[in-house]
Amino acid sequence: MKIIVVGHGMVGHKFLESLEACGMAKAQVTVLCEEPRPAYDRVHLSSFFTGKSAEDLTVVEPGFFERTGFSLRLAARAAQIERRHKTVTTVDGEVLSYDKLVLATGSNPFVPPVPGRDRAHCLVYRTIEDLEAMKAAGAKSQRGVVVGGGLLGLECAKALYDMGLETHVVEFAPRLMAVQVDEGGGRVLRHKIEALGLQVHTQRNTVEIVDGATARHRMVFADGSHLETDMIVFSAGIRPRDELARQSLLALGARGGIAIDSACRTSDPDIYAIGECAAWNDQTFGLVAPGYEMARVAAKHLAGDASASFAGADMSTKLKLMGVDVASIGDAHGKTPQSRSYQYVDEVKQIYKKIVVSADGQQLLGAVLVGNADEYGTLLQMALNGITLPAEPEFLILPSSDGKAKPGLGVAALPDSAQICSCNNVSKGQICAAVGEGNTTIAQLKACTKAGATCGGCVPLLTQVMKHEMARRGMAVNNHLCEHFAYSRQELFHLIRVGQIKNFDALLAQHGQGLGCDICKPAAASILASVWNEFVLKKELASLQDSNDYFLGNIQKDGSYSVVPRMPGGEVTPDGLIAVGTVAKKYGLYTKVTGGARVDMFGARLEQLPLIWEELIAAGFESGHAYGKSLRTVKSCVGSTWCRYGVADSVGLAVQLENRYKGLRAPHKIKFGVSGCTRECAEAQGKDIGVIATERGWNLYVCGNGGMKPRHAELLASDLDQDQLIRLIDRVLMFYVRTADRLQRTSTWRENLEGGLDYLKGVVVQDTLGIAAELEAQMAHVVATYQCEWKTAVTDPETRKRFRSFVNSDQPDEHIVFVEERGQIRPARPEERTPA
Repeated sequence: MKIIVVGHGMVGHKFLESLEACGMAKAQVTVLCEEPRPAYDRVHLSSFFTGKSAEDLTVVEPGFFERTGFSLRLAARAAQIERRHKTVTTVDGEVLSYDKLVLATGSNPFVPPVPGRDRAHCLVYRTIEDLEAMKAAGAKSQRGVVVGGGLLGLECAKALYDMGLETHVVEFAPRLMAVQVDEGGGRVLRHKIEALGLQVHTQRNTVEIVDGATARHRMVFADGSHLETDMIVFSAGIRPRDELARQSLLALGARGGIAIDSACRTSDPDIYAIGECAAWNDQTFGLVAPGYEMARVAAKHLAGDASASFAGADMSTKLKLMGVDVASIGDAHGKTPQSRSYQYVDEVKQIYKKIVVSADGQQLLGAVLVGNADEYGTLLQMALNGITLPAEPEFLILPSSDGKAKPGLGVAALPDSAQICSCNNVSKGQICAAVGEGNTTIAQLKACTKAGATCGGCVPLLTQVMKHEMARRGMAVNNHLCEHFAYSRQELFHLIRVGQIKNFDALLAQHGQGLGCDICKPAAASILASVWNEFVLKKELASLQDSNDYFLGNIQKDGSYSVVPRMPGGEVTPDGLIAVGTVAKKYGLYTKVTGGARVDMFGARLEQLPLIWEELIAAGFESGHAYGKSLRTVKSCVGSTWCRYGVADSVGLAVQLENRYKGLRAPHKIKFGVSGCTRECAEAQGKDIGVIATERGWNLYVCGNGGMKPRHAELLASDLDQDQLIRLIDRVLMFYVRTADRLQRTSTWRENLEGGLDYLKGVVVQDTLGIAAELEAQMAHVVATYQCEWKTAVTDPETRKRFRSFVNSDQPDEHIVFVEERGQIRPARPEERTPA
């Protein structure tokens, strides 16, 4: 079967994935993609302005097209369909034949027909190219206006706000998000958006755009008022791209869009339409979840499943607009005859909640939540599954004053068919089955079921289902460290800190059992170091350390050790380099510059370590902690000191940060990067803590990493001065140290935070838990009690005794053998060793 797919957005790619899942990988599939890149995530498009690249936003799994054999043609726009001959002609004149044709052409931004709309720096918000144009215009602007106060408009406003522009929103309707929220919700939403620094202009009808007196443009409104701005972005809704259907005389919906039946077929049975270009029962859908469902239905139908059927879609939505929770469910406006509503308003906290119920009070018909959407998952499942409401439904949205759970719905009441993730059509039953197969973390469930992997709105409910199913199956719903401690690492941290526990024996006696093991001992050692910051080789602590910490060096494959002196920010004097070279030459060590911009020396025997450290300390060096679960390096570019593009002193800041956080023990190693401009030569956005200079200050990125599963760091805060930056880093690091699991990188910790980045921002930036001062004080203690572990080790006779290969001899280990390669040593292979 020859299948041509016109369009390769999120829905078009979901269709390809669904084809493969239906066993259609052998079909001859050609995809015509109008854009110059494969499908990317439009749901999170605004993250492009907070550091994500086009590559980061891709939704195409590496190797997908190679594995399936599907052919993807980029920058290939379909110009004409000839239905009689079943061909598609591209703009380049190529004619392709098909057996089945799938239209996934999406939509275009609606630009009001206003005179002046085509002026320079009047843009739309739809593609990566649009975003790049916005960035270019933003660099030459101080004020920006978004025309449109709906979902896309407010997302676009966030993008302008993140670019540092004075941002205005112009909306024709009397309130923001008029489709999703009612008057009360719109009033609270506007107040919260304006409190963030945006200016909102509702009931404004633009009649023309002309030259401004103080800015590039003047927007003239029908009421005679005007607004001047440097750039304008139109984001006032979308219109289905149905021009190919019109040209080929396919049936259209009453308000545009390509008419489809329940199998997603058009009026031509060999042509399907899916996503925003399609009109089912004269209704178009502007959300990704209905498009995904159409893609699955069309793929199943092509694979021979005649029962596959699209029956419409729930248009409920939950999102966070510039940090403001907004959710809408079902009949949010109460249009159902004889329906009744309950409302809750908190004008102090700016929270608005409303539920719409049936005339008999038994069924939930709709809801609006603004400012706090904690009940969204519960209310959505009640509405979707027709679950009977409690006798007093108002308590579903009223705050609980006694700390008890609200009446209503537990996940146990949901049927297995309940759809937990609408984006990827994942049911409760599928999640429970995945838990039964051993997937017992949110990250694992995202990977195997795709639940929560698109918009993330279902993650809280997903977590509840996971924990309930684990308990039902008799699985331990806990984070117990090991058999000796019935506590998670986070709980142990607090027990140690609150109980003033200073050693493992006391911890075991008070809160554990048995003798301990190689899991709990190093974990306890790390916590004790994080809290009290005592010398890790102190007598009562030394036996807890793993081999690297026990010898303050990384043990290598042949039993020798590596030595890495600290070079803060990668900065080192010529004399320092000479000293390192002299030591390496004297002890015959292999030298290599690391990815963290310092020098690693390999091949040191155990008894040589104190001697090497003494010489390095004499030359002004300290331990680089390359052996510990602690801060490793702060990588930097040369910044404004040398580089003609640098806008801030990245080296100076890197040195300051490395000297501040050196020695901090954590659940896993930590790496920093500091870039002096947005060209990002220090690769800061691939680090646990990344800092990038802009003209307005420092931008702070968190929870990135390289390695086997790279993760892009996320923007936590922008335009910070140095004091603000350090204060936030203190909080992030100490909150991570407090709450992460054993051996958990910051990236994995962030993935498993139930509230995601928004929760982390709340704790660290907005201090929602009221612990910011406490976190800063803990970090201040760590900074104040720092000691160079090498120096302490070489100056303490008892500690120094442990650095010998044999307890009864000073002889070196004869099994450590080197050979020369490329002018340096390396460990000898078995066949290269001289027989005894």
